[in-house]
Amino acid sequence: MHNGKTAVITGSSTGIGKSIAREFSKRGAHAVINYVGNPDAANDVVNELNRNGSFAIAIEADVSNQSEVTHMIRKAVETFGKIDVLVNNAGIEKSTPFLDKPLKDWTREIEVDLTGPFICAQAAAREMVERNIKGVIINISSVHEDIAFPGYAAYCAAKGGLRMLCRDLALELAPYGIRVLNVGPGAIATPINKKTLEDPEKRKKLEKEIPMRRIGNPEEVAKLVSFLASEAASY
Repeated sequence: MHNGKTAVITGSSTGIGKSIAREFSKRGAHAVINYVGNPDAANDVVNELNRNGSFAIAIEADVSNQSEVTHMIRKAVETFGKIDVLVNNAGIEKSTPFLDKPLKDWTREIEVDLTGPFICAQAAAREMVERNIKGVIINISSVHEDIAFPGYAAYCAAKGGLRMLCRDLALELAPYGIRVLNVGPGAIATPINKKTLEDPEKRKKLEKEIPMRRIGNPEEVAKLVSFLASEAASY
């Protein structure tokens, strides 16, 4: 399904991003494992994928830092010759009551969760256009692009902005044959919400709000992202 393609997945040393990298690799793609501050985890993913017969590399880059992103994209192109898919998965969140939210925390979440996808999408799209690649950019957003989440004002604002950014980029890049999509997962069992899921009361409350009464898993998100990046979803 993705034989010979190159996929750059931000924040892919853990959680949803790691599962997405595995899924693309399983389908024959080369994978760029992006991380910040934990090379061991990233290298573990790279070694796992390479053992399974694919070709993966790890590149450290803070998605909110334009020079680091530029280096990541250039390194990916130097290694694999092109970029076919960008998955903007890297993100952070911090629970703080609105009245107590420090400006520095607000700024940091917006930088990573909204500005980061802009920087990465622009860098990747420029490479796609230059090489006439009919590529795909997929943002891992959240149900909180629509649903308010008290205590997470910055996260919700960033995801709402990401939804609108996706719509605009989809129109601007369509003439180049580049598709841009958002995937907005609900509650997924990842390390970022481990404490919540290990608390029986919190987990029960969360599951009660979900019609299917269960938490999703990263593999379910990964399979959807893989499909959307494939020719099967070309329209």
